[in-house]
Amino acid sequence: MDRRPPRPLAVPSGRLTRLMRIGGLATGIGSRAIAQGLGQLATGRRPDARELLMTPANAARLAAQLSRMRGAAMKVGQLVSMETGQFLPPQLAVTLEGLQAGSDHMPERQLRTVLTRAWGDDWQIRFFRFDMTPTAAASIGQVHRAVTRDGRTLAVKVQYPGVRASIDSDVDNLGMLLRLSGLLPQGLDIAPMLTEARQQLHAEADYLAEAANMTAYGKVLGDRPGIVMPAPDMALTSDQVLAMDFIDSQPIDSLVTAPAETRDRVGQDLIDLAMDELFTFNLMQTDPNFANYRWQGDSGRIVLLDFGALRGFSTDLAPKYKALLRAGLANDQAALQKAAINIGYLAPNAGDEQRVAVLQMLDLAFAPLRRGGIFDAAETLIPQQIADIALRLSKSPRAAYMPPPEVMFLHRKLGGMFLLMARLRVRIDFERLLARLNVS
Repeated sequence: MDRRPPRPLAVPSGRLTRLMRIGGLATGIGSRAIAQGLGQLATGRRPDARELLMTPANAARLAAQLSRMRGAAMKVGQLVSMETGQFLPPQLAVTLEGLQAGSDHMPERQLRTVLTRAWGDDWQIRFFRFDMTPTAAASIGQVHRAVTRDGRTLAVKVQYPGVRASIDSDVDNLGMLLRLSGLLPQGLDIAPMLTEARQQLHAEADYLAEAANMTAYGKVLGDRPGIVMPAPDMALTSDQVLAMDFIDSQPIDSLVTAPAETRDRVGQDLIDLAMDELFTFNLMQTDPNFANYRWQGDSGRIVLLDFGALRGFSTDLAPKYKALLRAGLANDQAALQKAAINIGYLAPNAGDEQRVAVLQMLDLAFAPLRRGGIFDAAETLIPQQIADIALRLSKSPRAAYMPPPEVMFLHRKLGGMFLLMARLRVRIDFERLLARLNVS
């Protein structure tokens, strides 16, 4: 989708205004679908509800409206865009990919109102310079560069007004839109995912909590070679404004033109970090948006950003994944099915259709691991093959099943990491990875 450049655009902060935006969107999409359906009936063709509702034009309207609203509405859209096609039409995820790149930003007047509320009327005396044009704008807030009176350069993340108050209603309204639209497979219960998304969004909108996350993650990360992250400035941080070290860097995908050795090393460092997050730290940054990873060319280090989505997992989840890895590597189908049930990929009473499909997807995923050697993330067709199986499964009402929310968030991270590896054309040394994981 061609996307216009970001521009200053006030964030709608009232609950009624945001409800009307979503309601108007639903009405517009529904009325267009009805008109198109009648046209198909007139030609003797039986219309398909999913095809009618998520035409490219309707998907583009949805993306544009979520981008204007920002907040939880846009964040849920970003979550959908990371989805692999198991639950929603693939054209929707493709169209919503533009939401990952950022959004419009607040006009200066609205920005000053937020800063005055956080720091007081005389907030500008704290700074030698404060750039009113943001360096980045996302779903919940935008980032500004500032220089303090004592010469420190900071990145200041400013939350959009009304975001926290609108989270519950945005999630409820978008959940209702998905349920009523007919886009979801019959019988699929998305309530646990929406509950988890609501909790996660409340956590991400609490910048004091994110500052604490940064401190906690910094402790487990330690002085890790090849990786750097900012530290928060607590004197300038509130629940809606987060100040931190400014680390000069470039977007991570600027590495697409770097030598293969550099790209492979960066990929190795990121994969090692993700594995440590799951198996060692039990603390993972679960938002895989490419903007959360940057590259510092002069030092050759990866810069980690955005710790609002930091979370731990159930203490038994990592051992369950170790068991899944052992079963997959041994090609032990009985053990693989048992591990899949324990993790939540399969319901204990799953029918044959779902059981066969899940085992097929796992077999595809484990095939290159069993072969070992070097795996080219950009050349493989395995993700598409898995997505094809998942899409076929999603069309069966008897197979409607959603894994536990923590597994969904883990897969969101791992799926995003794979997309980044493919984008950077990383070659992954599976034998080295398996030796490091020690799953034998």
